[in-house]
Amino acid sequence: MPKTNDILNEDEIASLGASLRAIEQKSLKQSQKAGKTRIWFQGEEPFFDVFFELNNNEIFWFQFTLRGKSISWDKRKPELQTGTTNEFCINDVSFYAASKTIENDRQQDWEFIYLVKSILRTRSEEPIFAKALTLFN
Repeated sequence: MPKTNDILNEDEIASLGASLRAIEQKSLKQSQKAGKTRIWFQGEEPFFDVFFELNNNEIFWFQFTLRGKSISWDKRKPELQTGTTNEFCINDVSFYAASKTIENDRQQDWEFIYLVKSILRTRSEEPIFAKALTLFN
């Protein structure tokens, strides 16, 4: 399995960005509160997901997972947090996608942060991805 710290060339980064597809909104359990929306993108590669929770069209929560790594941002604690997922652990529970857990890193994984930013840039013409890029400033 490739690791996130492997050096990816521009074509690989572009391919990852291009592979992201929006998941049908009916598949997501939507909040009943007015103004809240959830958006989920899934990439071709296994365990590649991007989630957004919007409140009045502003990002309230964001999570990006790829190759056993994650990055998240929450408006209540507005800083990027990297971590490791359990997706490569082989046991009965981890086969169920909704059982993903994340263990936060003690120190930010800057290499992964830069990789995620590069992938998001490939879709920067789309408003949601442009908004996500502002979280990296």
